[in-house]
Amino acid sequence: MSVKPRAMRDALLDQIHRAMAHDPKIFFVSADFGSPVLDRIRADHPARFVNVGVAEQNLINVSAGLALEGYKVFAYAIAPFITMRCFEQIRVSLALLSEVRPMNVNLIGVGAGYSYVVSGPTHQCYEDITLMRGLPNFQVLSPSDHITTENLFGICAGTIGPKYLRLDAQVLPVLYADGPPDVTKGFHSHRRGRKICLVATGYMVHTAFIVADRLREAGIDVGLVDLFDLARFSAKALHDELSPYQTIVSMEEGFAGRGGLDALLYNFLGHSALDAKLINVGVEGGYRFELGSRAELHEQVGIGPDVVTKRLLQISASSSKTLPPLNGGRPQ
Repeated sequence: MSVKPRAMRDALLDQIHRAMAHDPKIFFVSADFGSPVLDRIRADHPARFVNVGVAEQNLINVSAGLALEGYKVFAYAIAPFITMRCFEQIRVSLALLSEVRPMNVNLIGVGAGYSYVVSGPTHQCYEDITLMRGLPNFQVLSPSDHITTENLFGICAGTIGPKYLRLDAQVLPVLYADGPPDVTKGFHSHRRGRKICLVATGYMVHTAFIVADRLREAGIDVGLVDLFDLARFSAKALHDELSPYQTIVSMEEGFAGRGGLDALLYNFLGHSALDAKLINVGVEGGYRFELGSRAELHEQVGIGPDVVTKRLLQISASSSKTLPPLNGGRPQ
């Protein structure tokens, strides 16, 4: 079935717009960040829409206040600004306060990873998974296409607690044209293979498909899992999915070895008593100021399909070689 790709934010905002027509408890707060769909929300529901301006710290506090009054709040801004610029407010007004008062606040961050590629490292976002996972009661949602994104709306509107949705700013290919994944499970297995399984999140699921195809051409069938809930996935289901594999490869568009997806899987493997080794694929080194396409930048920082395929082929070709440690570096 052919499904036309859409921007993740538009898919989610459409769901919010439709729900606001029959749910008077939904409130939308923006930090001077727009969208054509957002214009319709503002026009149709002016009493439940607030633009706080370029003031993300105030965005969080306003959202917390509305949530304490019983609203289901959706707060909307660029990903690095809605996480890093106002992290103390998130910690105190949402993470801490939600431990003692029920509240439903959904932070929508647009521009995960390198998706604002021409804007440089100030607008790119490699640290958000690490930061938001560090708040123990936050649900972190990282979809790979617009179909998954729009189906996460039910979790956002229907579940008490603070959540962070990290959305890509670019229109990405559709991965779930045959139907949405089971969002309650927190992950979806696209392929099953032998010995090696790629576990990716967000944009890197698309890279994982390219790598898996290239490895198959080389005679290596790998599994491929899209982990889109980085906090409340079904641990038992993921354990069962990963148990046949000897090697798990984490793939994220964030810094390697800095508490992101690789740390999540390292901790999961240890607590699940799974006898598997972990290879982490993530952004190497520090911040980059070079201009180029997203594909070019990915190859430079070690997460592009060319460099990842080469790395996994080298590892597969020498089973006697010790796998690289979880340290964020390339194998020597």
